Amino acid sequence: MTGRTHDLAAFTTLTYIVATQPVHSISLATGLVAITANLIGGIAPDVDQPTAPFWKNLPIGGVLGRIFDKFLGGHRFISHSLIGVAIFGFIFHYILQILRPSFPHLDMNLIWWAFVVGYLSHLVMDTITREGVPWLLPIPYKFGFPPIKELRVQTGGLVERLVVFPLLLIGCGYIFYTHYHQFLILMHQIGK
Repeated sequence: MTGRTHDLAAFTTLTYIVATQPVHSISLATGLVAITANLIGGIAPDVDQPTAPFWKNLPIGGVLGRIFDKFLGGHRFISHSLIGVAIFGFIFHYILQILRPSFPHLDMNLIWWAFVVGYLSHLVMDTITREGVPWLLPIPYKFGFPPIKELRVQTGGLVERLVVFPLLLIGCGYIFYTHYHQFLILMHQIGK
């Protein structure tokens, strides 16, 4: 999947979770940082790809991207597995714990969960692509859905652009529409 599809999938997943498992109290700052963490989580598995948008925004991103590519075993290897979820989740949790004293007003647990939700949404979305995902590394098998590779989505192809992305957009809108009341309650809590 492309970066924008991963971003939308991460945000849609987070929106669904917030709508169905309402947060009882949250500050505006925590909400904004959690959305940002969710979007970062949505593209984080592609840190193993030197040409990923993640690296293009850094001055020496191309060099760092090539180093991470080799270190993580290439694209769709460690970072696209449950081991990757654990490693990246731990690293992000560690970073948040370092930042906690400087930002005591932020709920670092919610921010961490938003990151993990984004990360997992990336793996789920890549599971429906032709390449699949090695969920169970060190077992080198790449899982894909549907099981027949030719029926899966081609990354950046017409099906992704004309079906998957619009369906995610419609799904996100539908979640907002059907759970409007929960979002009003959340907005009221943020306003306090």
